[in-house]
Amino acid sequence: IAFIIGGDLGLAPAVISQSNLRLSLSRMTFTHPIARLLIIEQIYRAFRILRGEPYHK
Repeated sequence: IAFIIGGDLGLAPAVISQSNLRLSLSRMTFTHPIARLLIIEQIYRAFRILRGEPYHK
């Protein structure tokens, strides 16, 4: 799995055409560090849930 974070104008059509799935974090525009943080947090959350571990206190 590879996550590609586009710029404020998105990704080039050539990049999009090569993808199997396209996800959007939000309709808002985020900086690259914030976008990375959001993706990492969601992956962490998914692993916790899949392992049956509590995520929320």
